[in-house]
Amino acid sequence: MIKIRGFVKRFDHFVAVDHLDLDIEQGDVFGFIGPNGAGKTTTIRFLATLLKPTAGQAHINGYSVTKQVDDVKRSIGFMPDTFGVYDGMKVWEFLDFFATAYGLPRSKRKALIEDVLELVDLTGKRDTLVNGLSRGMQQRLCLAKTLVHDPPVLILDEPASGLDPRARVEMKALLKELQRMGKTILISSHILPELADFCNKIGIIERGKLLAAGPVQDVIHSIRQNRVIEVVVAGQSEACEVTLAHHPQVRNLTYAENRFKFEFAGNDDDVVKLHRQLQDQNIPLVWFNEVEANLEEAFMKITKGLVA
Repeated sequence: MIKIRGFVKRFDHFVAVDHLDLDIEQGDVFGFIGPNGAGKTTTIRFLATLLKPTAGQAHINGYSVTKQVDDVKRSIGFMPDTFGVYDGMKVWEFLDFFATAYGLPRSKRKALIEDVLELVDLTGKRDTLVNGLSRGMQQRLCLAKTLVHDPPVLILDEPASGLDPRARVEMKALLKELQRMGKTILISSHILPELADFCNKIGIIERGKLLAAGPVQDVIHSIRQNRVIEVVVAGQSEACEVTLAHHPQVRNLTYAENRFKFEFAGNDDDVVKLHRQLQDQNIPLVWFNEVEANLEEAFMKITKGLVA
């Protein structure tokens, strides 16, 4: 649904995005990750037809972003990281304005507006002035206006930005519902655990370069050569420290307050043997567990080489 080839964007002598290639398939929920200034918003604005490329091209739903602009606009719902609301306009009037802009006939607009209000759980706010809504409700209203023309592709730039924890949970539930509806979603965010929770693919960008992209678990697992194990003991820990320090498969052992953490260069059977060895030595184990890699760890390790 989204295909980018050789996208370059320069601002004078500054290269914001450097030869980006990216493929997002139909039904993907793609998390676009990177710090401020990495090139996320530049790429998103290019896909939303708001920014001309220095070089390269992109297609959305089979249409060229640079040559078939009207077709691309009909195919996408774009939610920017910041947006404005209109004083004195009611929620339904706000959505009716955008439905009219998309050329939807008057006879269908009322039903469409009611449908999207129900989807984003704002039916009870239909006649409320938009500037009187909370920040979370305004975010949901902005998402509703991107859905009013039922686009197959959603491009969302930091949709949870500035929301309190409750509003973020509500936004995440709404995005999961859109995923179940079969929408193709490109979403940028700094809230990495939430992206890992509902994205099936991610891309990590830093200083304009795409460093990694693919299924979430593949990217996460690519950062580790060995599994990481955490052991917590009760009371005296010297025996555990000696055993682990001299074990041939233990790497990078750290210890603090009866808690050991280390890399382990072994398979499942080796892990079982280590656990049994500690038990046979009557070491008082409170906790013995493999620490799963997560998206935050993957991001930090993948981008580490570019941090000055």
